[in-house]
Amino acid sequence: MGMMIDVQKQKDTREVPLKKVGIKDLKWPIKVMDKEQGFQHTVGRLTLSVDLPSEQRGTHMSRFVEIANSMDSLNPKYLEELLRKMKQRLGGMVAHCKIEFDYFVRKTSPVTGISAPYDVSCAFEAELGDEFEFLMRVDVPVTTLCPCSKEISEAGAHNQRAIVSMVVAMNKLVWIEDLVKVAEESGSCPIYSLLKREDEKYVTEKAYNNPRFVEDAVREVALRLENMESIDWYSVNVESIESIHNHNAFAHTEKAYGK
Repeated sequence: MGMMIDVQKQKDTREVPLKKVGIKDLKWPIKVMDKEQGFQHTVGRLTLSVDLPSEQRGTHMSRFVEIANSMDSLNPKYLEELLRKMKQRLGGMVAHCKIEFDYFVRKTSPVTGISAPYDVSCAFEAELGDEFEFLMRVDVPVTTLCPCSKEISEAGAHNQRAIVSMVVAMNKLVWIEDLVKVAEESGSCPIYSLLKREDEKYVTEKAYNNPRFVEDAVREVALRLENMESIDWYSVNVESIESIHNHNAFAHTEKAYGK
């Protein structure tokens, strides 16, 4: 058998550089740091890419999977090394990765004290060019209860699940659990996987006594993140999955860079 032609390395004359080429939606077993247990295993959805110069026809897609196959536990320091490998193996000037995954937090029901896991959606996104940049996203479900509905109604008030989505840039480790706590303190009431009747009574009354608009929740999250010295920048979005409307409500804010 003769030597196989490396088609990807063929010259391209169209003079169009590409900012990102790579693979996406690769499902892969991953290990992430857990504040209570040390580590937990979950499944990640990976997007890996590098830039491609105008003169090169294609990249070597299989090398991304080979690099994913060498992954150990995920944290900012390890992801920087992962991106460095991508640059070296694929000849890029800039490497990028996004790893989305479900993370499980154990919650204890507020009255009966029954412990059960519930999941939050997370993502690590990192880029390495001249410098390393890392962002962490955590999406946390909470309950919000409408202050206006409570004010104008003779009995009851509409409430619903809302998703608190936080993206942070950090200067030292911020635990996912810490961001979950920020979100839960900022809504009307936390959400639980397992509730008995006594617990259900508690969370219903807690939400009723702590009404929050999405605007309120976003501001509460922002104030808490602002006071965390380990966070350099953040964005916050709260989306209310409305129970009495056929649309959702949302509010968003972010910290200006350099402040």
